[in-house]
Amino acid sequence: MHPYWFFIGDFPIRAYGTTIALAFILSLGVTIFLAKADKKEEYVEHILDLAPLLLLGGLIGARFWQVFFFEWGYYSQNPQEIIAIWHGGLSIQGGIAGALIVALIYTNIKKISFWQLADLFAPGIILGQSIGRNANLLNGDAFGGPTGGDFGILYPEGTIARQTFGDQPLWPAEVWEGQVDILIFAVLIILKIWRWIPGYMFFFYLILYNFSRIFLEYIRGDSTRYLFDWTAAQWSSVVTILIVIILMVYLYKKNNNGKKAKTDVLVSSSNHDDS
Repeated sequence: MHPYWFFIGDFPIRAYGTTIALAFILSLGVTIFLAKADKKEEYVEHILDLAPLLLLGGLIGARFWQVFFFEWGYYSQNPQEIIAIWHGGLSIQGGIAGALIVALIYTNIKKISFWQLADLFAPGIILGQSIGRNANLLNGDAFGGPTGGDFGILYPEGTIARQTFGDQPLWPAEVWEGQVDILIFAVLIILKIWRWIPGYMFFFYLILYNFSRIFLEYIRGDSTRYLFDWTAAQWSSVVTILIVIILMVYLYKKNNNGKKAKTDVLVSSSNHDDS
């Protein structure tokens, strides 16, 4: 763990914040590259205009989710820590929710396709999440529970993990999630070979990530557990997957109805020409 890179006087340059910034920049770069590769250059300007708004919305959503859904027991007792995002505590699921709200508002104002834009962002988002898990490792948060043996990460003094579990090796939860995220990134890039209904690439990202998160949460040691001994992240993942499946069915039917209507128009026009 390495919470600080260096100090400028008494001011610390934190590994958490700089790694999150790097994740955002690389995620944005991948998104712009894919937009150009898909010959959707018209979206590049929107991506650049939307980027700072997504960052702000994502940070607000990530912190809100972490404070009120994941760790309200802690933050209700330590309200001074609610704004201390430099100590860690940003929920990926909340960040996505916050960014989605911003993107929906933006695309509605600009009259552009939300789903096509979301598809372009999907691979970059999961890559950014993978890099972001390195920020958690450096900061000593988003840690796993005790392994019960000699295998695992032994966090140093001063980290939340050490304060929570003491001198016990913990499951490398954040490391494994970062590795899974890279695999999901690779799958999404492969899936881009085929042509999908607009929105489906983004849905694949949501399903793959949230499905993996359900299982990875079993080894987390920093989360409050609720019904069925599930964490808030697991419940959020299940709800997200169900909503995505409903939306996929809706867009599939809408797309097929649109194709049918277009075919009917062409047939009607052909019959009229023949007469």
